[in-house]
Amino acid sequence: MMACLLRVLQRQSAFGASCSERDSVFRLANRAVRNHSTQAAPHFPGMEYQVEQLDHLNIIHVTGTKGKGSTCAFTERILRTYGFRTGFYSSPHLVQVRERIRIDGRPISNELFTKYFWQVYGRLDETKEAHGGTMPAYFRFLTILAFHVFLQEKVDLAIIEVGIGGAYDCTNVVRKPWVCGIASLGIDHTQILGDTIEKIAWQKAGIFKPGVPAFTVRQPQEAMTVLRDRAREIQCPLRVCPDLDRYQTESGALQLGLAGQHQRSNASLALQLCHTWLQRRCGPDSSPALPDPDSSCVLQADSFRPGAAMVKGLADTHWAGRSQTLRRGALTYFLDGAHTHRSMQACVQWFQEAAAQSQSGASGAVVRVLLFNATGKRDAAAMLKLLLPCRFDLAVFCPNITETVASGNADQQNFNVAVETMLTCCLDNERSWRLLSDGGDDYPAPLLIRDGPAPLAERKADSLVFPSILSALCWIAQGRDPVLTDPAQTAPPVTPSMAAKAALLQDAAHVHVLVTGSLHLVGGVLKHLDPEDGSTGNAGSSGNAGSSGNAGSSGNAGSSGNAGSSGTGRCCFTSRLGETGPSRWITRFCPGSEALLTRWVVLLFWTFFIFQVVLISDWLLGTIGSQRSKPSPVCV
Repeated sequence: MMACLLRVLQRQSAFGASCSERDSVFRLANRAVRNHSTQAAPHFPGMEYQVEQLDHLNIIHVTGTKGKGSTCAFTERILRTYGFRTGFYSSPHLVQVRERIRIDGRPISNELFTKYFWQVYGRLDETKEAHGGTMPAYFRFLTILAFHVFLQEKVDLAIIEVGIGGAYDCTNVVRKPWVCGIASLGIDHTQILGDTIEKIAWQKAGIFKPGVPAFTVRQPQEAMTVLRDRAREIQCPLRVCPDLDRYQTESGALQLGLAGQHQRSNASLALQLCHTWLQRRCGPDSSPALPDPDSSCVLQADSFRPGAAMVKGLADTHWAGRSQTLRRGALTYFLDGAHTHRSMQACVQWFQEAAAQSQSGASGAVVRVLLFNATGKRDAAAMLKLLLPCRFDLAVFCPNITETVASGNADQQNFNVAVETMLTCCLDNERSWRLLSDGGDDYPAPLLIRDGPAPLAERKADSLVFPSILSALCWIAQGRDPVLTDPAQTAPPVTPSMAAKAALLQDAAHVHVLVTGSLHLVGGVLKHLDPEDGSTGNAGSSGNAGSSGNAGSSGNAGSSGNAGSSGTGRCCFTSRLGETGPSRWITRFCPGSEALLTRWVVLLFWTFFIFQVVLISDWLLGTIGSQRSKPSPVCV
């Protein structure tokens, strides 16, 4: 399967061009770990399946600009409630790369990840010469790995979230999914997908397959027209999901585990996907009607009465980082990875409602703080403008660097973006905020970062820039969040004027912190506030929560740490300076190999050291011996 999948993925060159920069990382790793992968990945028949065997995964394929991760989370939780063994592939990850590949709602274990990683890597390494001598890029490799895991673990179904687009996304290697879904469409990843909603809709509709039922939420008219035309062209039966209120239940209105009005359309799409999948699995396999070529509209999907498992599944869904609330004493964190215009509008609506509800029962002054960052080519100023009605008392900006010292977690690092570039972006975002909130830019932005300890910038306006996520969180918390490390030990020194601004936080009875603009930022915050949520959490467990792995980005492949993802890079604080070449690649993908690599490095170091000592000793002994053997000088 590995070689066959790689051939198919390489044919999708239009999208693959955006991933090419990662290939060099795999080539470095290949030279570093060939011996290890050969031993860990023996040739065995179970890896010789063809692409057609992906059909055995009974796949639900979902794309969209925003909401596709939440839709997949709803879908996975519902079908798991029915008792099916589920596989779920999503992007980007928030804390650890294992979050992208889930079995029964939980990220696969370190042991399973390590085992299957080396199997896939070893097999691809053996066959790479037949494919130009290269290894697949980051997101492609993880996609192959996910399919391999699901096949080996024998899941009943696999829910596959598209990375970027659809037509040329590497997840579109799937030939016969059981059902497809399209969440809300908007403008994002324009350099890859196009700069109009029509071009983006064409790309998203690329996951349609002949005769395979597809569902979409309500879309802008221009996008809906493209989806309709593509469905006709491909002979795919397409339906529009009804409003969530149309589903009748005995217990009244459906309750959702994910907060926000925008989740209602995602829940309706999930219900249609599950209903269609269950009909094929458990009921008569009736072929859906094909679209009428003379019709100018897309037919409405029928509503139905959700079963008890569906009702429970919707209520129990948990998806970290989207519309998520964390309470830590006097501090309440509102986390949402919104990174597009439409998703930021939804985020603002959710935050205003959730913060007002939280504030209604509070006594004493409440301070609102914005923690923001935006990555890539996104219009940060436009998103910041949408946030103005929230009336923040302080706006804090920082890059997607979790902390200014090496933490050993390579899963949250991106080596394609220099720290200087990210800090410049933060300065631009802070300047845009001042222009929007103050209506002027009367004073220059001072240099934020310099060699040695990094003092924070002095500002006339209530907006600040920090060098890392941890330093920003510690300053905001002012020692009032027991989960965070002691600020006196981790936070950079501050100027007197900065201390005055901190007094506002210290005197407040409650502090509301909205973290938004980037899923990578949200992931970095969760690493410090709730590290277990993403790495071992349950995609459908009960609890207060809500975002994407993305991709997100979208990230990562929207975030994705895959093609198009953004994150951190070389750091002027000496963080991650030692994580270069093959070792950073291994620790990024395969934490189980880190200890083995360390032992080999230590062994090689001491071997080299002893060898040098022996050589020097021989030279010294030889020199001394030769001196002693010389005749003594005779004085005349």
